Order: sequence, then structure tokens, then C-alpha cells
Amino acid sequence: MKKTLFVSGILLIFYGCNPAVKNQKNALNYFDLKGYFNKEAARLTKSNPEFIKTVTVNDSSETKKIRIADWSKELSIFSDADINRNAWKGLFKTNLTEEQDIYTSDDEKIPVKEISIARKNHRLQSIRIVMKSSNSLYSSADTLSYYPDSLYQIKKSQHIKLLSEKKYSITGSFK
Repeated sequence: MKKTLFVSGILLIFYGCNPAVKNQKNALNYFDLKGYFNKEAARLTKSNPEFIKTVTVNDSSETKKIRIADWSKELSIFSDADINRNAWKGLFKTNLTEEQDIYTSDDEKIPVKEISIARKNHRLQSIRIVMKSSNSLYSSADTLSYYPDSLYQIKKSQHIKLLSEKKYSITGSFK
């Protein structure tokens, strides 16, 4: 009996140390949005491009030519939309082709409704993210678009009960 327990204990230890088991826990179910934007932030930090940024709130807008000091922070809204969360596993429908990956969810608890990734000649051309959330007091809709080395755009509309709707837009283009 003691030998059986000892052998069982040893087997459990070796099973727990098995790298294949650990890799399964870290395997991504969908496109690695967070990883992609971390790499983009590092690449853009290194190249330090000049950037033209326009912020529009309702009908008022302002444009500035700047250099972004913290690309991780600048692109965080994109990486925060990552759908590779354990709680969301299996809640997205996938349509994967050579030229486009589309991930959709109609689950009310998930704000990310769609991610569309377009490729041309195996090179990423664009990422489009649609997010929606609402409750009895508040509703918002965001559309995030990213085109590597070209521009990114964030469009947001929000409506708070008893207040007028607000629309925001941020467009950044690489010079």
C-alpha cells in the first residue's frame, strides 16, 4: 500500500512537471492581439516615427504633430480588446481564411463583438475591432481600426440616459 502511494506520488510530480501540460494552459485559442500590439509598440518605440494625431469630440477637433513617448500606452486600447481570456474560451465563432480571420461573439457579457484581421500575401494589412456594451443607464459602441505603418482610428459613441449622445474620434497617422 505504501509503495503504491509512493509510486502514485512520484507519477503526479512528473506529470505536473511535464512541459506539454503547461503549454496547453498557455495555448491561445484565437489571434494573439495582445502579443501583436506589444510587438508593434516595441517596433514603433525603436523607430520613433513622427505622428499626426487628431482628436474629435462631437463637432470640435484638434490636430497635432507629435512623437509618441509610450507606444504601449498609446496602443493599449487595442491590446486590451484581446479575446484570449480563460473566461471567454469557446465563446467566439471563428471564420478563418488565408486572407482574413473573423472572430465574433453575441454573448452579452463580452464587450468585444467582432475582431477582423485582414492579410495580403501572408502579411497583416489591418485589424478592426468592434466593441459594444450597455446596461439600463449606459450604452457605448467602439470601432477600433489599425493599419500598420499607416494609421489607427478609434471611434466611440456613448449614450448616458437623460444626457445627449457623445461621439469621440481619435485618428493617428504615421508621417
